[in-house]
Amino acid sequence: MDRVEFINALNQIEKEKGIDKEVIFEAIETSLVSACKKNFGTSQNIKVVINRETGDVACYAQKEVVEEVEDKMLQISLEDARNINPYFIIGDIIDIEVTPKNFGRISAQTAKQVVVQKFREAEREILYNQYITKEKDIMTGIVQRRERKNVIVQLGKIDAILTPNEQIPFEEYNFMDRIKVYVLEVKQSTKGPQIYVSRTHPELVKRLFEQEVPEVYDGTVEIKSIAREAGSRTKIAVYTKDKNVDALGACVGQNGYRVNVIVNELHGEKIDVINWSEDPKEFIAAALSPSKVVAVSINEQEQSAKIVVPDHQLSLAIGKEGQNARLSAKLTGWRIDIKSETQAKETNFLEYDEIHMNLVENKQENETESEQERMLRLCQEAFADLEEPEEKQEIDEISEEIENNISEQFDEMIE
Repeated sequence: MDRVEFINALNQIEKEKGIDKEVIFEAIETSLVSACKKNFGTSQNIKVVINRETGDVACYAQKEVVEEVEDKMLQISLEDARNINPYFIIGDIIDIEVTPKNFGRISAQTAKQVVVQKFREAEREILYNQYITKEKDIMTGIVQRRERKNVIVQLGKIDAILTPNEQIPFEEYNFMDRIKVYVLEVKQSTKGPQIYVSRTHPELVKRLFEQEVPEVYDGTVEIKSIAREAGSRTKIAVYTKDKNVDALGACVGQNGYRVNVIVNELHGEKIDVINWSEDPKEFIAAALSPSKVVAVSINEQEQSAKIVVPDHQLSLAIGKEGQNARLSAKLTGWRIDIKSETQAKETNFLEYDEIHMNLVENKQENETESEQERMLRLCQEAFADLEEPEEKQEIDEISEEIENNISEQFDEMIE
């Protein structure tokens, strides 16, 4: 390749690869200085200059103008300097051309090496800039192979590493499987960008909900907290300020379609979606879903909560190997102690009045109302606008009788 072709090639590289031509020139010049000293064994201060228009290469020895020369390799007398240019003064630096005869061959080899190196550096930089924007986000990858215990996942033009700690227990990763992964970290290295991904991170579930639920993606529904034991169960608390939007319903979808898409992506991992509440008692009670809660008592200083559940639901509230209680504690940020109604009575776990109060206030929303409650509600609605005192008195008497019956039922439950 002659000099003109070399310049044209650099112009094309600058246009197509986005590599600044001046950066390549400077890198070649620096490399040629080292090549010159190595091949010709000189101890002079060498400077190499490439003509940006013609591609011609010149090698110069830089010398300082002095009155009395002590080192011929680094200095030149004022008299000799003024023979070159009469305007030189002491202290000036003169460039004296010392281009070797076969320097063209060396410069061509060096230029090739530098251009190849810059190509690789530019490609690594482009890849890094492309994938650094994906950090803390979700991507779809294709399983390629196993390297020891690591799984190599192809993400576009680069392979990512799924380490054993980030793999879901007992999940199989077969060649060409398409999986969604959470990008933990993108690091620059001498061999190019290194990407570490995860299948166990709680944020993976959050990103999946953002993909499947438009209300989560646009911020209408906010995911307040997530507690996850990868491969087994995840609890997620959702909230919305929009009174016209059902946060839980939006995330679950019609007939559970939306949440089932995420469950399938996670190969059957159970997902509990609950409504977040500012009231710790309500939030903790909801977090223990699917178990019902009879009473909740909290200690804000110790950030702990005492929970009473029906006798037949104690094992459900605690969960297999304590999983439900553990995830609920992680989701809410409160330490949770759970006992059945019988255990609570026997150990004076909560005061009687407090249990009675919570029985009345914290009845589950999905419990069907009793026949007496229904009658009371219908009577109150039907006669709410009556003005005759006698009829009102009659209705009040009926209401009082029904209320007394309901109260007796609660008393029997507590006893």
